[in-house]
Amino acid sequence: MSLPLEGLSAIVTGAGRGLGRAEALELARLGASVVVNDFGQPGRDGSGEASAAPAEEVAAEIRAAAGRAVAHTGDVADHDQARELVRTAVDTYGKLDILVNNAGILRDRMIFSMTEAEWDTVIHVHLKGHFNTTHFAAAHWRERSKATGGPVYGRIVNTSSEAFLAGSAGQPNYAAAKGGIVGLTTSTALALAKYGVTANAICPRARTRMTEDVFAGFQEPGAGRLDPLAPEHVSPLVGYLASPAAARVNGQLLVVHGGMVAIVERPKVAAKFDSAKDAFTFDELDEALSPYYADRPPNETFAAAEILGLKKG
Repeated sequence: MSLPLEGLSAIVTGAGRGLGRAEALELARLGASVVVNDFGQPGRDGSGEASAAPAEEVAAEIRAAAGRAVAHTGDVADHDQARELVRTAVDTYGKLDILVNNAGILRDRMIFSMTEAEWDTVIHVHLKGHFNTTHFAAAHWRERSKATGGPVYGRIVNTSSEAFLAGSAGQPNYAAAKGGIVGLTTSTALALAKYGVTANAICPRARTRMTEDVFAGFQEPGAGRLDPLAPEHVSPLVGYLASPAAARVNGQLLVVHGGMVAIVERPKVAAKFDSAKDAFTFDELDEALSPYYADRPPNETFAAAEILGLKKG
C-alpha cells in the first residue's frame, strides 16, 4: 500500500528541534522526501567533541529510518537564503510539493518595556521568514503550472499561534507576527488556488525549547503517558494538510494540541449602524456605539481568550 505523501517533496523550516523536528519526521514517515531546514551550524557537545548541526541530525534520523532527507542550515528570514532553500528542494528532488513554515523565536516583554530590536527581530523571523519561503515556493508552482497548462500539487502549512487569537499581553511582537501570518495565509490561499495550491495555518500548543518558559506551569504527564503538549500531537495534522486528502481544505485556521483539533470560524459582523446623512457625526456615533458597548465586560475584546480553554473531551 502506498503512503499518502509518497513521491512528494517537502520543506520544513525550524526543523532541527521541537515542533519542526516532529513535523519533518511525520512527513518522512508518510512518504515525503524532506529538506530539513534549521538555522545553525555544527557545535560542540558536553565533552567538547564536534556535533552536527540540528538540521543535519534530523536529516540523518530520517535517513536512518529509510527515508529521504537533506539538511539546509540557512536563515529563512534572509531573502537570498530562502531562495536557496527552495532551490535545494527542487535541485535535490526535482520539484517542491509541500512547504511547512515553522521557524520562529520568542522575545517576550510587555509593550511598554519592549525594545525596538525585540520587536523587529520577532517580526523579521516569523512574518518575513514565512513570506520569503512562500514567495519562492509560489513562484515555483506558478512556473510549473504555466509549463504544464494546468494545476500542480502544492501545499503550504503556516504556523500561527493562540497568542494572536487570545491577545497574549506579554507577547505583542509575537501576537502581531502570528496575526500577520494568518493574513498572509488567507491571501496566499486565494492567490494560488487556481494553480492547485492550498495554504492553511495552524495554531499549535506544544512544549518545545522555545516555549519551555511559556508552558512551565503546565503539569507534565505521568510515566508511560504522552505529554498533552508533545509536538507529536501536532505533526499528524501537518501531515494531513500536506496530503491529497486535504485538497478541499484551503485558507483555514486550525488550533491543535493534546489530541484535539478545533476549526476557527472566520470573523462575523456583530452589529451594523448607518448614518442619517452622508457621513456620521460625533453625536450620532455616540448615540449608536456607546449604548452598544455600555454593558460589555471590560476585558471583552476582539481577542478570543476562550480558545485557551479548549481541550480534548
